[in-house]
Amino acid sequence: MHVSEIETPAIVVDLDVMERNLQKVASYAKSHNLRLRPHTKTHKSPKLGRLQLDYGADGLTVAKVGEAEVMLKSGVSDLLIAYPVVGANKLRRLMDVAEHVSVTVALDSVDVAIALADAAQGAGKTIDVLVEQDIGLGRVGLQETDDLLRVAKEVDQLRGLRLRGLNFYPGHIKTSDAEGLAKLDEANAHLERTVEAWRAAGLPLEIVSGGSTPTLFESHRLRAVNEIRPGTYIFNDRNTLVAKACGLEDCAAYIAVTVVSTNRAEGLIVDGGSKTFSSDSIVMDGKPTFGLVREVPDASFVKMNEEHGYLNLPDARKRFRVGDRLHILPNHICVAVNLHERVYGIRGDQVESVWEVEGRGKLQ
Repeated sequence: MHVSEIETPAIVVDLDVMERNLQKVASYAKSHNLRLRPHTKTHKSPKLGRLQLDYGADGLTVAKVGEAEVMLKSGVSDLLIAYPVVGANKLRRLMDVAEHVSVTVALDSVDVAIALADAAQGAGKTIDVLVEQDIGLGRVGLQETDDLLRVAKEVDQLRGLRLRGLNFYPGHIKTSDAEGLAKLDEANAHLERTVEAWRAAGLPLEIVSGGSTPTLFESHRLRAVNEIRPGTYIFNDRNTLVAKACGLEDCAAYIAVTVVSTNRAEGLIVDGGSKTFSSDSIVMDGKPTFGLVREVPDASFVKMNEEHGYLNLPDARKRFRVGDRLHILPNHICVAVNLHERVYGIRGDQVESVWEVEGRGKLQ
């Protein structure tokens, strides 16, 4: 199938670039003795999860039980649910997942731990647990070391659970420039204090799991860490590019769109809007933009309706006609993938793979 036969809007992935990203990160993890357990939120495809495992990943990470159910199809043997599992039905489904793979759950409260332990005992299972620490993002996780140790001690005493260690996400560190590295060093000092207190309390600490794509290749600066969970790296996106965590040559996934109207004086209308790209924006030169147009990098993607994308062209030197195709690097590829039913893997001008986005919309 020729790429021109793909109906737009559609996510197209350059397989050569994607495979290079997978190899690069696997090599980095191996060279620094880091377990690689990538987050599948970016691609939401068991086939791509399988590919990550084939390239050397030790396991996979998901956020929701529904995603875990989908990722069973990858043949993974080790799944981390990096999100507190709350609710009796979710816990029952999680126990079904645990019939097939080793399951680890990240949590930050005794309430979640007790319910998880009850479900595990009822199913005759043992569930591994990582206790979540907040090292600066202000989302989930325990900020105070004393609170972290209190929850860890409770987990360590609960039948049906096995405490494996510590989980964190440095999502507040967006760059690996001097400012980002300074924040990473602060996070390292924070983690080392935590690990010292954890060990002094006599708690099991087999795993210290963390990391993200923007600081991926600086993960070794967090000296206590022995597992990393990047997600976006498989494709990269404009956020990663702006953070200088990758180059344009490392961006594998673009959204192919078609020009459907040229009547605006300022530019074009394309057939992808908020139902295609999501509403995540980046402010560039004081103005919000929703993606980078590969064919016209200085064009501005200024506005979206559900089905309409508004592209402003810098001047009249490049003219487009109705029916022309453009390729836009989305700001946030993870959210964009969740809006699409399938993703097309291309090599040159040929479609080599089509992946169903089986994990899309798995919110429960």
